[in-house]
Amino acid sequence: MTIRKKIGALAIISVILILTFITVGIDANNYQYFLSRRVPKIAAIVLTGGCIAFSSLIFQTITNNKILTPSILGLDSLYVAIQTFMVFVFGSTSRVMINGNVNFIISVSLMIIFSTILFNKLLNREGNNIFFLLLVGLIFGTLFSSVSSFMQMIIDPNEFLIVLDKMFASFNNVNTDILTIASISTIAILIYTFRYKEVLDVVSLGREQAINLGIEYDKFIKKMLIIIAILVSISTALVGPITFLGLLVTNISYQFLNTYKHKYLIVGSMLISIVFLVGGQLVVERVLNFNTTLSVIINFVGGIYFVYLLLKEVKE
Repeated sequence: MTIRKKIGALAIISVILILTFITVGIDANNYQYFLSRRVPKIAAIVLTGGCIAFSSLIFQTITNNKILTPSILGLDSLYVAIQTFMVFVFGSTSRVMINGNVNFIISVSLMIIFSTILFNKLLNREGNNIFFLLLVGLIFGTLFSSVSSFMQMIIDPNEFLIVLDKMFASFNNVNTDILTIASISTIAILIYTFRYKEVLDVVSLGREQAINLGIEYDKFIKKMLIIIAILVSISTALVGPITFLGLLVTNISYQFLNTYKHKYLIVGSMLISIVFLVGGQLVVERVLNFNTTLSVIINFVGGIYFVYLLLKEVKE
């Protein structure tokens, strides 16, 4: 089967799952209510899957490592720290918490500012490389988690419940308030980044080869890292942090499509992510009757797959 046919098959499966999710259980008496609830929810799930897959694929390309995800930069921990700080300072009834668009803009802006400062300070210094950045990001992630835990210990228990909703991914309680601004931002980023698909093919060869082939490597890496920060903030703001989904779908797309061309890998990984999320949510709702959450299943399967990848790397 050719790559185009594989992507076509993934697209058909995605459409079937989305239509099933929207239409199951609908009749002439309840269709208005169910459509008003399910369409925004499925749009948010699709958007989240696309953001996670796209950001993870780009991140693995620029780091030239298939077992890393953007969460190692500490962006997920930073998002939780921002939400905790806003509840700690302003309260859960403040405008920055109640208004989803305001909260989203503040969170994304702070994450971009942090990412820009971190990338410029570290990558501009001679001798520093992307792996040094990852190490510093890991340290900052631990710092943000510690600060969040400290604030969560001393805030009012009722306020803590609001923070708790932000800490864990939930596809049953999707933040559809920010759906419009998140959709516009994501589509603009995808269109902008897709122009660099051939550059990403070259960057995947490594730093030295990319520079020898005429790529302005450091400038391009900074640009991609900012894009990753925006995509991670969008997906986290919609459903919460998900650690292993990006790792899972990108590596499956590598094996399934068996190509280095990012014009196929980007589309393929996003479709696989949508299949996982929509299909998984259908199983959670219709088979498991909400006895567990999709994020728990994803992290469990992704954790096992991560161990498999590590063992595979050791053997090779």
